[in-house]
Amino acid sequence: MQEDLLSGSPFDGHQDAHRFGDPAAGGPDAVLAGLDPEQRAVATALHGAVCVLAGAGTGKTRAITHRIAYGVRSGVYQPQQVLAVTFTARAAGEMRGRLRQLGADGVQARTFHAAALRQLQYFWPRAVGGPVPQLLERKVQLVAEAAGRCGLRVQRTELRDLTAEIEWAKVTQTGPDDYPAAVAKSGREAPRDPAETAQVYRVYEETKSRRGNIDFEDVLLLTAAILEDRPDIADQVRAQYRHFTVDEYQDVSPLQQRLLDQWTGPGGGASLCVVGDASQTIYSFTGATPDYLLGFRTRHPEATVVKLVRDYRSTPQVVHLANGLLAQARGEAARHRLELVSQREAGPEPVYTEYEDEPTEAETTARKIKDLIAAGVRASEIAVLFRTNGQSEVYEQALADLGVPYQLKGAERFFERPEVRDAGVLLRGAARAASDPVTDGAPDLAGQVRAVLATRGFTAEPPAGSGAVRDRWESLAALVRLAEEFERGRTAEGRTTDLAAYVAELDARAAAQHAPAVEGVTLASLHAAKGLEWDAVFLVGLTEGTMPIIYAKTDEQVEEERRLLYVGVTRARKHLTLSWALSRSPGGRASRKPSRFLDGLRPGSSAPGARPAGRGGRAGETGERSAGRRVRGPVTCRVCGRALTEAVERKLRRCETCPSTMDEALYERLREWRAAQAREQGAPAYVVFTDATLMAIAEDVPANRQELAGISGVGAMKLDKYGAAVLSLCAGEEPVRDPADVTDDQPDEPA
Repeated sequence: MQEDLLSGSPFDGHQDAHRFGDPAAGGPDAVLAGLDPEQRAVATALHGAVCVLAGAGTGKTRAITHRIAYGVRSGVYQPQQVLAVTFTARAAGEMRGRLRQLGADGVQARTFHAAALRQLQYFWPRAVGGPVPQLLERKVQLVAEAAGRCGLRVQRTELRDLTAEIEWAKVTQTGPDDYPAAVAKSGREAPRDPAETAQVYRVYEETKSRRGNIDFEDVLLLTAAILEDRPDIADQVRAQYRHFTVDEYQDVSPLQQRLLDQWTGPGGGASLCVVGDASQTIYSFTGATPDYLLGFRTRHPEATVVKLVRDYRSTPQVVHLANGLLAQARGEAARHRLELVSQREAGPEPVYTEYEDEPTEAETTARKIKDLIAAGVRASEIAVLFRTNGQSEVYEQALADLGVPYQLKGAERFFERPEVRDAGVLLRGAARAASDPVTDGAPDLAGQVRAVLATRGFTAEPPAGSGAVRDRWESLAALVRLAEEFERGRTAEGRTTDLAAYVAELDARAAAQHAPAVEGVTLASLHAAKGLEWDAVFLVGLTEGTMPIIYAKTDEQVEEERRLLYVGVTRARKHLTLSWALSRSPGGRASRKPSRFLDGLRPGSSAPGARPAGRGGRAGETGERSAGRRVRGPVTCRVCGRALTEAVERKLRRCETCPSTMDEALYERLREWRAAQAREQGAPAYVVFTDATLMAIAEDVPANRQELAGISGVGAMKLDKYGAAVLSLCAGEEPVRDPADVTDDQPDEPA
C-alpha cells in the first residue's frame, strides 16, 4: 500500500497504537459473543452494501461497532482503511471508545465535518494552492453584517433564524438566486421575505469569500468539489478508505450524501454500511431527509437489509406507548416504521399528569424527581425533556429550590472544564512519581484519585446548594466514579491497574470526547436528547402549540413533531411521565389542551379525529390533576387595557411601552436580597426569582400572601420559601425567614 499519506494527514489513524489479535481479547468469534441473531447478521455482513434499519434501543451502535471489530479481527478490514461517520462529536467519541474496548483502535470515527475538514486541509495546497481558508466558528456575526449591508434591521432572534435559513439553503445545495423558488417548492415557512433572505445570503457569501473565510457547510462543499474535479485526489482517498459506516443515516442532507458518494466512488468499489430509523427523522428543518435511507435498496439492489426490533432499553409499558404513538403516524416514513418488541421485564405504566399552570407542573415534577432519588434512582439517570430551550428555566428553579443537582445538555464539554483539566495535571504528576505521600497508603485506585483531588478541595460529601461550586464537585466526583468502574472492569478481566493506567484511560477518553456521567438530573430539549437514555424521563409541556409546535403547519411538519415525541418516549428505560399545564401562569385562563399526539393513548381520551369540543377527554386519567383551579379572563394591561400576549408583559400586567409604576427603591432592595440568597445557596440569582418577577413584585407591592401568590413566577414552593421575606421588604421592613426555611430536615409537602 502507498505510504500513510504523511503523518498528521487526514488518514492518521494511530496504526501502531494497538496490535490486533491480542490473545487476552480472544479471536474474531469472541466479538460475536452476546449478539442477538439480527445483530450477529449485521456484524458478519462485511462485504458490499448493508442497510441496518434499527429501532430505538435495539443496540444499533453495538451492532455496527462489533461489525467493524469483527472485520478487523478476522483480517477482512485493515483498521486504517475504515471510516465510521456520524453526526455529533459525542456520538463519534462514544463510537471510538467502544471500538477501543473491542480492540479496533486504528479505526477512524468522526463527524462528517471533522472528516471532511481533515481532508480539505490536507489536499488544499495541492488542489487549490495557497493557505487554507480560515474556518468561521460562528457565522451569526457575519450574517448580521451582511444584513446591515443590505439595509435590513434584524433583531437578535430573527438573526438566528436568518442564519439557520442560510445553512438550510447550503446543505440543500440551493444558491442565493434559487432560494425563493426552493422555499416555495418545499413548503418551508421562511422567517422573513425570501427575496430579502436571498439578498443577505448573497452578500454573506461575497463577504466571506472576499475575506478568505469558509463556514462549516463550505467544508463539505469544497471537499466534495475537490474530489469531483481532481480524479487523482479522489483515487487517493478511495485507495485509503475502503470500508464506510454511516450512523443516523436518516439525517443525512443532500450535501452530505454528495460527499459520501465521492468517498465511496462509482461502481460500489468500497463497502458501505448505513444504519438508521426513519421514525427518528427529526432534523428536516436543517435539510436532513430520510429519502436516502428509504431509497437505499433502490440505489443498491444487492444490498443486505437487516431489521433490528428487539428493544433492550425500555420496558414493555414504554415500548407499547412508543408503538402506539407511531401507529397513528402518516406519510412515507410511517409506512416504514418498526414495531419494537421489548426484551425487558415489565415495569410501571407511564403516568399522565395534568396541572393547572406551568410553575405547578415544574414544582411537582421536581418533587417527583427528589422522591425517585430518595428511592435509589441516581440523579444522572433522570431527565426532564421539553420541546424548546425556553422551557428550561422554570425547571432549573424548581430543582434548585429542592437542592437537586442538574445539568443543562449542551453545556461545556466535560474534558474542557477547568477543574477537569486541573485534575488531569495533578493525576499525571502523581502517576509519574515513584512515591507520592498524597497517594501512599490509599487502599485502591479510587482512593488514590480521591486523595489527589482532595488537594483541590474535593470532599466525600457534596456541597450544599447548587451552582458553580456544586458543578465543580460533580465533575470531580465523576472522575472518582470512573476510577471505580475502571478498576472493577480491569479486575474482572484479570488485569492489574494503577494510577498510570487510569491516566492513560482518561487521555484516551479525552481524545475520543467519551466523557463519564456527571451526577445530576439532565435538562434537555427533545432534539438534544437524541441518542441518550435514562432510567426515568419526564416529558413536560405537552400541550397543543408546543407539541406539536405552533409553527408546524404542513402535514409532514406535524408528523415530524410526532417523531420528536417518539424520540422522547423512547429515551426512557423504566419510568415515564408525560405532563401538561392548562395555563401558563397561576390564575391564568385554563385554555390549553393536551397534545393531540396523546389522543387514544392517555386513559380517558378519545382516538385521533374523535376529540370532543372543548378540553374534554380527561376523565379517568392516570396521575394527578391540580385542585383549586382559578379561572380568569385574558391578562390585560393595567394601564391601557390591551390584551397581553408576551410572557414578560403578562408577568408585569402591562405593555412594555406603557408607563411603569414600579417602586424603584423596593426593586433595588429586592435585588440585593436576591443576591444574598443566591450567594447563600451557591446558585445563580435567577434561581431565586427572575428579574421580571422582581419587577412585577415592585410594581404590585403585594400586602399579603394571597396577593403575592397572584404574581406570575411566585409558585407555591417559592411562596413558602421566600414569601415572608418578600412581604417584609414590600412593607419597608428587614426581610425575615419563613418558618419553612429555618431547617432543611422538614418533611416534603405532599405533591
